[in-house]
Amino acid sequence: MILPVALNAQEKFNAETLWKLGRLSDVQYSPVDNSFIYGVTWYNAETNKSNRDIWRLDKNAESPRKLTEFEGSEFNAIWRPDGKKIGFLSAESGDVQIWEMGINGEDKKQVSHVEGGINGFSYSPDMKHIVYIKDVKIEKDVHDLHPDLPLADAMIYNDLMYRHWDSWHDYAYSHVFVAPYSDGNVGEGKDIMSGEPFDSPLTPWGGMEQIAWAPDGKTLAYTCKKEKGKDYAISTNSDIYLYNLASGETTNISKDNPGYDQDPVFSPDGSKIVWRSMETPGFEADKDRIMLCEINPKSLEGVKKGIEPKKTASGKQLVMTSHVFTDLSEGFDQSSTSFKFSPDGKQLYFISGIHATYQVYRIDLATRKITQLTQGDHDIQAFALDGNDLIITKMRHDLPSEVFRVKPDGSEEQLTFTNREILKNVTFGKSEKRWITTTDGKQMLVWVILPPNFDKNKKYPALLYCQGGPQSAVSQFFSYRWNFQMMAAHDYVIVAPNRRGLPTFGQEWNDQISGDYGGQNMLDYLTAIDSVATEPWVDENRLGAIGASYGGFSVYWLAGNHNKRFKAFIAHCGIFNFESMYLETEEMFFVNFDYGGPFWEKPRPKSYDFSPHNFVGNWDTPMLVIHGGY
Repeated sequence: MILPVALNAQEKFNAETLWKLGRLSDVQYSPVDNSFIYGVTWYNAETNKSNRDIWRLDKNAESPRKLTEFEGSEFNAIWRPDGKKIGFLSAESGDVQIWEMGINGEDKKQVSHVEGGINGFSYSPDMKHIVYIKDVKIEKDVHDLHPDLPLADAMIYNDLMYRHWDSWHDYAYSHVFVAPYSDGNVGEGKDIMSGEPFDSPLTPWGGMEQIAWAPDGKTLAYTCKKEKGKDYAISTNSDIYLYNLASGETTNISKDNPGYDQDPVFSPDGSKIVWRSMETPGFEADKDRIMLCEINPKSLEGVKKGIEPKKTASGKQLVMTSHVFTDLSEGFDQSSTSFKFSPDGKQLYFISGIHATYQVYRIDLATRKITQLTQGDHDIQAFALDGNDLIITKMRHDLPSEVFRVKPDGSEEQLTFTNREILKNVTFGKSEKRWITTTDGKQMLVWVILPPNFDKNKKYPALLYCQGGPQSAVSQFFSYRWNFQMMAAHDYVIVAPNRRGLPTFGQEWNDQISGDYGGQNMLDYLTAIDSVATEPWVDENRLGAIGASYGGFSVYWLAGNHNKRFKAFIAHCGIFNFESMYLETEEMFFVNFDYGGPFWEKPRPKSYDFSPHNFVGNWDTPMLVIHGGY
């Protein structure tokens, strides 16, 4: 007997499907028309390689146009300021260099020939220069110190930080270069940080968002933490530096702030600059304020009258400047990022979190009124302005990143459909939002992700998801590591609490976790799983807990303190021994702040009492432990 093949058969969302998905990012809106470019990365499981191409979508086009098909990946795609060319980076000729092409992908041409390649670039607004970043070797390696040992591969260090995360210090630093540019011709670059043993952008995660051109193309702002060795390891004091192309002078405009300062953005007329600023030294999860600096404000013009202008040793006249600083986000109890001025410079748009989602906001610079412009359970990752519309990149638990148009009335139109074919037969589970009362009487948002084709008459096992960070929101992210839908597809109910220590619920909720790792946030976890376990469709005898990094620590801690709630644990790259971590970690500012200092101090910081190794005697449940090495 021959049975008919079912059309559009439902597919389970598994790891293989996850790795087939195209990953959209880096949307750049055209300066002259209504089109935009973006990149999509695809992974090939058979070759264990990835490839990234650049696409362009016109406003009225039915489908996007693929602009690049090099053998390798193309990235850092940006519009030339006149909109006539698209610049991008590619290693097609060997080292990573700047290439340009027409707006339809035609006439591809390599325009830079920088020895050793570059890591990022942007055009000056007047198109007379480009800025690029490049690694510059400054310190001696083993071959410089021991030329008689050409085959030696040892790495020699005598100070911190010799490693940041999994990135080992290779005796080179990321420096900012400025080069003349003229219609596809890039001249010789000048290292504006020559000889300095510092990185800009900040390693290992910083990119071109940490560097900005002034609108007249005469000044460059960049982010840098100009500390070395131990001082670097214990500090979060990065700053915003202004480099004057004509004089070659560099000015630190955030020197009075001891915390992170990064990601500068100039106003359209160049009279103002904003950046992300953290006030508390050593605290990497402090509130990201919107710091505004007015350069030569009119209110101070009279103060400078009668003061003789100074000159440099070479005889160049220095431009006298005055700076007035304002925290635009004072009274706004969330962190802010991704700043964009309106064309008239009167308003500033930004992204901020609210209740485990990320939205676009606008602040009126005259009245300081802040307005939330978008709504919904989603994470907006980036945005551009198109008149009164917003072009946003967003994701949800059931949606990999795609581009949408948002109208002033809040209505949305999806513009890209990168993974439509791959997911057309996949059914995702429903993601529900719950507010649960904690042991101290506060309200906690918990996401509950149900299996596809959920049947309330069945009994399902449940997994408690423990977030890393520890200050990293359990928002509407579509993760390629801990994907809720992939777990739910195997008939698990996923319980994902926004426990104490997570952002988007105000700074007090965020800050509480420091020094209290085994305290209130663990009670929050247990409250969440206990609450959901009372549902008739949850099998309370089949509960598990999973997590990585701080989430891995959480699993280790729960293993010794869960009172037989759980039947299985999975811990990935978790913190097991706080004393060991203090001695081995590279970001000393983190352990100094969150642990309260070294374990040998008198009195000993209470945080070390929470170390999971203290509770191993209570472990009574199977656990999968996943660790790597570097």
